[in-house]
Amino acid sequence: MIIVASEFDESSERIVQYLADYYKVNINVVFFTLFKDGDNEFIGRAWLRDPEQVQEVSKARTRSPWSGYWFVNVGEGKNRNWDDNKQYGYLGAGGGMKYSRGLKRLKVGDKIFAYMAGLGYVGYGEVLQEAVMIKDFFVEKESKQLLELTLKAPSADENKDNLELSEWVIGVKWLKSYPREEAKTFKGVFAYRIVVCKLRQSETVEFLEKEFEITA
Repeated sequence: MIIVASEFDESSERIVQYLADYYKVNINVVFFTLFKDGDNEFIGRAWLRDPEQVQEVSKARTRSPWSGYWFVNVGEGKNRNWDDNKQYGYLGAGGGMKYSRGLKRLKVGDKIFAYMAGLGYVGYGEVLQEAVMIKDFFVEKESKQLLELTLKAPSADENKDNLELSEWVIGVKWLKSYPREEAKTFKGVFAYRIVVCKLRQSETVEFLEKEFEITA
């Protein structure tokens, strides 16, 4: 069951979570938001619950075991930039809790693969710091707050004092990364629009371990 909405109040959200957690209902909510940039209009989509978690309640569906790696979408635009992510060791998501909440699932020590939509995988790293609002993220190697540094994302500080709309970031130690022009991909590679989810597709895992030179 999929509910389509532009907004969802906290009461309705609790009902969905209750049905899913206590009655194992295969239910989810997808949000669509309209963005405007000059004369251009864009539609953004986000899920209330991780589709991977929703699928866990479907006993009829079999799947591969979790690889131990996390998939993280690297969005680019006025609020975030991959070059900043590489240089200062972080990843971000924001513009609403439905986007940033995924980052809060990641814990120190988790291994992640960074994916850029339409391009491929660009980074492999380890989480060093759990999610905080961007205004509170400190870059140790620079001995400065992230927002005190010169960033390529021109509006990284947008809504920095707003708990819900602020960019949230995790600290990452990049073990291997590539410029966006050298993103790693193949036909059928695992890709999802959700910000964070568990990586399970064995073909993609094997491909990434080779491309990012990961050994046991």
